[in-house]
Amino acid sequence: MLVTEESLVRGLRVLARRDPDLAKIITDWGPPPIWARPPGFPTLLLIILEQQVSLASARAAFTRLQAAIGPVTPRRFLALDDAALKGVGFSRQKTAYARHLASAIVSRRFRPAALVELSDAKARAALIGLKGIGPWSADIYLLMALRRPDVWPKGDLALAVAAQDVKRLASRPTPDEIDDLAAPWRPWRAVAARLLWHHYLSSRAAGQRRRSGSS
Repeated sequence: MLVTEESLVRGLRVLARRDPDLAKIITDWGPPPIWARPPGFPTLLLIILEQQVSLASARAAFTRLQAAIGPVTPRRFLALDDAALKGVGFSRQKTAYARHLASAIVSRRFRPAALVELSDAKARAALIGLKGIGPWSADIYLLMALRRPDVWPKGDLALAVAAQDVKRLASRPTPDEIDDLAAPWRPWRAVAARLLWHHYLSSRAAGQRRRSGSS
């Protein structure tokens, strides 16, 4: 099953009945977006760019890459030298990761389309087998590109911040603690993640509006 507009609504209903704190997010901010991404090389490349930087800066680098090469394909990417990639916004480490990914696809050692047929665990293992794709990157791809309903990126910082706020915790939960926290949300943890991200982004935006209005 994929997370679609229809199944998202179904998952939200289940979670709202099960957890009043998640229900309050829907009351306060409305339902979350699906945040779906197309599966394939461009999305994996963007996720590599997003590692340990803001989403805005990663998107800016990806946009510059598109301007430089047009359609983002493995072969077009591999045609760029170090200087060109540095100018776009790739660090040396992310250049190495992205080239490894592109080479694996060109040589057919890795086929993104084949992940669709795999279980969550096997698809995650196949992704983590790639240089530069760790647990967080694999989970984000499974959640947003493959739209699996029960993926839970326990290492995501925004999820931890939102969970601390929503659950009124004294401290930010560790990855293991947030994993335990999400256990009652199975088999809709990916929908719960969207809800928590929605709360994180919406509450931050509201806070910025308040600060702007008071200045």
